[in-house]
Amino acid sequence: MRGWRVRHVVVIGGGIVGLAVAREVARRGDAVTVLEKESRWAAHQTGRNSNVVHAGLYYAPGSLKARMSIAGNASMVAFAREHGVPVDVCGKLVVATSAGELPRLDALARRAEANGVPAERISAEQAREHEPEVAAVGALHVRSTAVVDYRAVCAALIRLLGEHGADLRLDSPALAIRRSPAGTGIEVATPRGVVRADALINCAGLHSDRVARLAGLVPAATIVPFRGEYFELRPDRRHLVRGLIYPVPDPALPFLGVHLTRMLDGSVHAGPNAVLALRREGYRWRDVSARDLAEVARFPGSWRLARRFARTGAEEVLRSFSRKRFAAGLARLVPAVREEDLVRADSGVRAQAMLRDGSLVDDFLIQSAENQVHVLNAPSPAATSALEIARHVVSLV
Repeated sequence: MRGWRVRHVVVIGGGIVGLAVAREVARRGDAVTVLEKESRWAAHQTGRNSNVVHAGLYYAPGSLKARMSIAGNASMVAFAREHGVPVDVCGKLVVATSAGELPRLDALARRAEANGVPAERISAEQAREHEPEVAAVGALHVRSTAVVDYRAVCAALIRLLGEHGADLRLDSPALAIRRSPAGTGIEVATPRGVVRADALINCAGLHSDRVARLAGLVPAATIVPFRGEYFELRPDRRHLVRGLIYPVPDPALPFLGVHLTRMLDGSVHAGPNAVLALRREGYRWRDVSARDLAEVARFPGSWRLARRFARTGAEEVLRSFSRKRFAAGLARLVPAVREEDLVRADSGVRAQAMLRDGSLVDDFLIQSAENQVHVLNAPSPAATSALEIARHVVSLV
């Protein structure tokens, strides 16, 4: 689209990434329409995550995730403070609970240094100064990790978009996407009529690959939904956790493992467990979609991933149905946590892009075509990085 100025952009998706992208379009002086299929903003991944502002600790140096989460940590905290959104830069501990985990902890410390993340390798005694109840033989103290209210961030973005005169449409799923008859723009059919624009940006999260197909693209990856299941500590047991306590990640496994997060309201979230969701927005086992399951079953990557992580997947499913197993996982970090301390909390669903060989797309994945940009993989730390993703995506238009 070089050589001419975009006048009107349509953004599909009203989560934090879509709203941040729309705000960036508006800041640059162009008209923007946001289409959200639900009746409220931030209804899915944004409104159901752990509200952590990540430091950029885990990601490969030089990757989009590393660069955007490190910059996003600073820009998200600054945005929250500027717009009166609750935020707490509380830091977190990544703890090794056995001597066998210390080499992985040291490797993580080296990665933090390579990424420019402010993190300090500390002893077990120093770890207990931060978290008296933690079980640790060593730890990494990550100072820049924060907790924020992402729903409130989205509310602030909506206010700013309103000030810019943006066209914000709820209950407006994209039903069809086609080039305009003149061939110079995009038309998106919705239940409320056709939206005509010069360019399209797809931030549809759990449905991003489907929107790409509607627009005539062959997406580079397929979305497979994983449900993250959470508990909370009972109010009288919240004192066991002062801040954020994470395990040392196993690089051979696809997810971080259960951890403990003190929220802004003082509650302590525990999780997430990770299991295949039986529909794209399947927050409970009884949420089942025949269409979504058929897509997963037809996709060869699903079976290859299942074979690779059969034992881990079985353990996650067992933990999904057993509060005792869930508590045991948490007790590795904080031994005082007991089964009776846990109260079921809301679940989330992660939109994870997967390749046909069964590998999970590790980095943010953005695919472009003429007059179009599609954000095809933006799981955690996408909320942390939303303002940075927005700058990058809009620069592609």
